[in-house]
Amino acid sequence: MIYLSGERLHPHHVRAAEFDRRWRGLDPRQVYDYLNRAADEIDRLHRELTTANTEAERIRQALRQWQSRHADGRQARHADCRPATHDHQTGERQ
Repeated sequence: MIYLSGERLHPHHVRAAEFDRRWRGLDPRQVYDYLNRAADEIDRLHRELTTANTEAERIRQALRQWQSRHADGRQARHADCRPATHDHQTGERQ
């Protein structure tokens, strides 16, 4: 069998899998039909994972942009909230 441990399983691995022939072995047609179904499912899952990763990255970028926009406003608000200082020599608030 061509699957190497540690390597991700891809549809082409499943479709290219070959097995030793035995005299009263499994029906090759059933085995390969099942392997094709498994390969199709792996392909679908890979596509879904790619879509999910793309969407997650889009959301991360949108969050970073939102945080950047609101960080500026938050810093300005914090500056406004600082207590006023009093100049004891002139009697003025600063």
